[in-house]
Amino acid sequence: MTRQQYLLREPNPVLGKKLTIATCVLTLAVWGLVGAMRRPEKIPLPDGVSLSFLPLVHACLNSLVALFLVLALVMIKRGNVKLHRYSISAAMVCSALFLLCYVAYHFTTGETKYGGEGVLKAVYLVLLISHISLAAVSLPFILLTWVYGFTNQFQKHREMAKWVFPVWLYVALSGPICYFMLRPYYGH
Repeated sequence: MTRQQYLLREPNPVLGKKLTIATCVLTLAVWGLVGAMRRPEKIPLPDGVSLSFLPLVHACLNSLVALFLVLALVMIKRGNVKLHRYSISAAMVCSALFLLCYVAYHFTTGETKYGGEGVLKAVYLVLLISHISLAAVSLPFILLTWVYGFTNQFQKHREMAKWVFPVWLYVALSGPICYFMLRPYYGH
């Protein structure tokens, strides 16, 4: 199917409304889950079990999200809707896996504090705060952008993707940078 043929598909606003409601519910559930993991008492793991490997997994998954997002942009610019959809789907799957791993890690493991000082600490904090804030705020808009594409509401999809894409890409790139800045302090 060519890009032009794909764009001629009939919009499905009824399904779009149902998926928008699901987006709202999912967003609230994720925000609640992330808020709940901030509690000071952690869920104990069985003896010998450690999730200390997960921060690296988080960085890898975020890096894959960034890669798939760039690939999705290149594919849609080339008119390859099929690979665009696959790339966005892969980015969303990696984001979902990241979220599951992130929540599992933070429900069971205490926070690691950045041990650097001066300018590097300021840079780290700016990156971390912007990363977390934009991740939380962008979640419903990422999902809505997907809903508009999935339900053939292409004008809404394009308008939203113009600003959602760079925010999502920033979140995906800033996560691994934060990880590498924090890495020397894990396990201390």
